[in-house]
Amino acid sequence: MNAAAGKGRRSINLALQGGGAHGAFTWGVLDRVLEDDRLQIEAISGTSAGAMNAAVVADGIMEGGPEGARRCLRRFWKAVSDAGRSSPIQRNPVDVFMGNWSLDTSPSYLFFDLLGRLASPYELNPLNLNPLQDLIDETVDFARVRSCDRMKIFISATNVETGRVKVFDRKQLTADMVMASACLPFLFQAVEIDGVPYWDGGYMGNPVLFPFFNNCLSSDVVIVQLNPVMRKGAPRSAREILNRVNEITFNSSLLREFRAINFVSRLLDEGKLDPADYKHVLVHRIEGEDEIKPLGASSKLNAEWVFLQHLFEIGYRRADAWLEENFDHLGERATVDLPAMYQGET
Repeated sequence: MNAAAGKGRRSINLALQGGGAHGAFTWGVLDRVLEDDRLQIEAISGTSAGAMNAAVVADGIMEGGPEGARRCLRRFWKAVSDAGRSSPIQRNPVDVFMGNWSLDTSPSYLFFDLLGRLASPYELNPLNLNPLQDLIDETVDFARVRSCDRMKIFISATNVETGRVKVFDRKQLTADMVMASACLPFLFQAVEIDGVPYWDGGYMGNPVLFPFFNNCLSSDVVIVQLNPVMRKGAPRSAREILNRVNEITFNSSLLREFRAINFVSRLLDEGKLDPADYKHVLVHRIEGEDEIKPLGASSKLNAEWVFLQHLFEIGYRRADAWLEENFDHLGERATVDLPAMYQGET
């Protein structure tokens, strides 16, 4: 039984994927979860945009409880949009007129995309300027995040030297650690923490689930998934191929954890593991693949407020529908068929 069920509330752990501007979908999910007084967030694991959302939630919780977290999330994403106005990468006017959120036909996007394939960020940005770093510093009080005793936070980044995942927890969290979790190597120089270089956490954990197993009482893990697991057909253009490679790479670690969770659950059911040492992990998923998948990877750089609001509304609706259908299953059973997720075709 869920740890909070006896008190009329359900305790959950949230796993937030990265996805650039698509993280506004996660903002919508979080807004719906935070307004529901039947739910208690025990811990959040986040990568990239998911790491930013996690830090903002912890900051807001300390500022004013769930309502404070909702206000902070809105303030953060509005700041992202405001900062994006000065970006040279903007939608083509024809796309604006047609309601296409993609940047694929934007001359500035095409120019910088090509430039990023020819030169590294060390050559293109030797001063290592990153407006997102300034935005995080200005909008999140990390001293308050570190003092947040109402939920646990786990932020993942990839150690460039070892290729292994590094998990930073709330008690030590800094802006640099969040930026390390969001450091795409073709866009930004590696973020060094204590002399160790880090890249985006999505390469080795998007997001990591294992910190929940030994650090949390709740058995429910709700994954907010931004990266599609399946796309029909083979991509043809160079950009489409690279985008699909990135999606597969950024989902691979999550699918491996699904396999491990399912393996442990089978052994528990067969009586081959001691329940005192292992527990069933109940996996759930909130996603909007049918609406997010057609947007294209370039829209992850689209920070227009109207687009972020659009994604927020999708996330809020999906979370609301998921809770309507699955709330009673929390603490009782998983709502994701794990073998179907990681096995695929046979």
